[in-house]
Amino acid sequence: MDDQTHALLTEIRDLQRDQLAEYRKVTQQSLELQQRAVARQEQIGQLYQKIVLVGGVLVAILLVLLVYLLVQWSDRLFR
Repeated sequence: MDDQTHALLTEIRDLQRDQLAEYRKVTQQSLELQQRAVARQEQIGQLYQKIVLVGGVLVAILLVLLVYLLVQWSDRLFR
């Protein structure tokens, strides 16, 4: 193998190594972004559950209050 061919093959090999290193870097960054997105989704899911629970409790309290008021005022409202 002559020197020119050897130099060309060496350059190709080096470029492939650089490309593989860049690919690994991009893949690692993509994986990190996906992990952060999953963590955020879990946080949002927990927040949503809390909001639904608080909303449900408020609706229950309002319904109890409504029933109480209807019982107290039923004689005046339905004469």
